[in-house]
Amino acid sequence: MSANGDHRDAVAEIEARRAALYALLGRLLALPPDPECLDKLQQLQGDDTPLGMALSDLALAANIEMNTLEDEYTKLFYGMGQGGEILPYASYYLTGSLHDHPLAELRRDMDRLGIACGNVNDEPEDHIAALLEMMHGLIVGNFGIGVTDLSEQTRFFEAHLATWAGDLFMDLEAAESAVFFVAVARLGRIFLEVEGSAFRMAA
Repeated sequence: MSANGDHRDAVAEIEARRAALYALLGRLLALPPDPECLDKLQQLQGDDTPLGMALSDLALAANIEMNTLEDEYTKLFYGMGQGGEILPYASYYLTGSLHDHPLAELRRDMDRLGIACGNVNDEPEDHIAALLEMMHGLIVGNFGIGVTDLSEQTRFFEAHLATWAGDLFMDLEAAESAVFFVAVARLGRIFLEVEGSAFRMAA
């Protein structure tokens, strides 16, 4: 295989891993993981990088009873402003209110990019899980404009995640009710730090 072919394969592998991590985090934050999801999480294997160690921590945290996990999710995220410890919405983190201008700006970008509202947990589109799903879709080409280039991914990331998601993950990592989700939050925080650094280097 040519050097160019090797490079393309390496880039494709990196993009697949990025997309998979966005999809994983989106799934874990949208709904409590089911038994099949927990079984898969327990098979994760990391390495000695911060991101790899966070994956290993998540695999260990996945050894948890479903009832315990569902109770934890409810305490952390139940409803929209109905008593959960964490309100995982861009509007709330950026303005202190729900359904504010960050949501309107996101909806304009969704229209431009051909992203239909299909959030699995029926929350506003600026829910962290929905935004992570959107990043996954931009990487793999799930939306109307197909696979987006790095500049478009950077624009979306900087506009809708970089300004607040790190704070959310720090809050979730420190939340009183968090046990399993401490590992989820650590993975999310480290992954978004890696993504932010990579986007800045590519700019």
